[in-house]
Amino acid sequence: MATHYYTVTWDQLHRDARALAWRLMTLRPLKGIVAVTRGGLIPAAIIARELDVRFIESVSIVTYDEEEKGQPYVSKPPAAAGDGEGFLIVDDLVDTGTTGRVVRGLLPKAHFACVYAKPAGKEIVDSFVTEVSQDTWILFPWDTEPQFSVPLAKRNPAG
Repeated sequence: MATHYYTVTWDQLHRDARALAWRLMTLRPLKGIVAVTRGGLIPAAIIARELDVRFIESVSIVTYDEEEKGQPYVSKPPAAAGDGEGFLIVDDLVDTGTTGRVVRGLLPKAHFACVYAKPAGKEIVDSFVTEVSQDTWILFPWDTEPQFSVPLAKRNPAG
């Protein structure tokens, strides 16, 4: 399967997180937000601002490193969120749903929202803004840096 890349800029991420916050307005008032680290931290901050939520907890589920996928484990539980009642879980992306299933198990009564969703994992979340294909690799702004790009005409002068 070919991999497609989708680059998300800081501006785009901010717009998409605000769009998600708009969809979540009916959940107010909330006891708090649980940010799924690391990708959910920045969207959670934006959403917390937009929904006027001051209490932010975090959960850390380790499922892979840069090289390989392993068995998920909870390296930092969301102790202050109890069973999730009145809480909003925020992540940047649901891919296969592996992390989402673990978080759901920890916080079964929370509302789970992601900015981006892939088909294999979207049934795990309650709300999302943008669906991308399963073979799309999202390049988030915290994982990339701007750099010079050679013009197309100079890459392929014959064509």
